Amino acid sequence: MQDLCMVTGMVLSQIPVGEYDRRVCILTKERGKISAFAKGARRPGSRFMAATNPFSFGKFKLYEGKSSYTIAEAEISQYFESLRTDYIGAYYGMYFLEIADYYTRENNDEKEMLKLLYQSFRALLHPSIGNELVRCIYELKTLVVNGEYPGILPDAGLMESTEYAMRFIEKVPVEKLYTFTVSEEVLEELLAVSALYRKRFMDRQFKSLEILESLC
Repeated sequence: MQDLCMVTGMVLSQIPVGEYDRRVCILTKERGKISAFAKGARRPGSRFMAATNPFSFGKFKLYEGKSSYTIAEAEISQYFESLRTDYIGAYYGMYFLEIADYYTRENNDEKEMLKLLYQSFRALLHPSIGNELVRCIYELKTLVVNGEYPGILPDAGLMESTEYAMRFIEKVPVEKLYTFTVSEEVLEELLAVSALYRKRFMDRQFKSLEILESLC
């Protein structure tokens, strides 16, 4: 008999399996990144159809097998629907999911990464902070959370305001990250720093970022 467990998380990706099923990748608070099968999720009218789309955040009740999970129930609290219908916003969201997938592992403590992902999605919906700034903050804080952030490089030649923003991103809790805006000049420097750090520490080409940069 399979055991049942409850997890809270966000769907990072999904792929079709067989004629009607899906396999989803979920970043969870309790068990890190896991894969789970959603039986019948592609059938018209399935209760799992919307719940297994990327961006969906909520609680998932899972059957725990020897080598895989199967979704028994899903209670989604946030679908981030307005991002799905915003072409540019959707690609920002997909890029954030790609980075989360790159860094996270099963059975790791990924609570901070999940929290960062959720708060960053909320920030993308907020009109007072631009998407490019959200992206810079997310990229830099991801490095902090995963122990790869090098700090401000010596002789970087950054403006004082840029250095202040970087220290703020490094030190504050995730819940308080998206509480500031910057000038265009500071944003340009943050974008340059983020690009440099991404190339140095993230050994992957992110497809959604390539598309995003071609659109913006």
